[in-house]
Amino acid sequence: QVQLVESGGGLVQAGGSLRLSCAASGRTFSSYRMAWFRQTPGKEREFVATVNWSGGSTYYADSVKGRFTISRDNAKNTVYLQMNSLKPEDTAVYYCAARYTIVLLTKRAEYDYWGQGTQVTVSS
Repeated sequence: QVQLVESGGGLVQAGGSLRLSCAASGRTFSSYRMAWFRQTPGKEREFVATVNWSGGSTYYADSVKGRFTISRDNAKNTVYLQMNSLKPEDTAVYYCAARYTIVLLTKRAEYDYWGQGTQVTVSS
């Protein structure tokens, strides 16, 4: 019953920045762990970042640590992914995901709800 809609993707040069947003509706947003995943052709969807229900605890894949920041605004039912120092290898479709849990989760199969994805393309 949870609906997730991503936005903010686009084309950016290497070294640039983008901020992705994921707006949630249909359920109580504040109770859900939220995450970002990404997928490129020929690869499985991979974990990027996650944030707990309060926004006080975050966890990142090694490939984006120090460059990406996940955050949430429960009053706006929205989770964000601030992406800085973008690299061509960051090019992918980015998906937001949600699950009603307090456990830190990093696997695709562990999340219940998914958005439609937004394309991020980083040029050299």
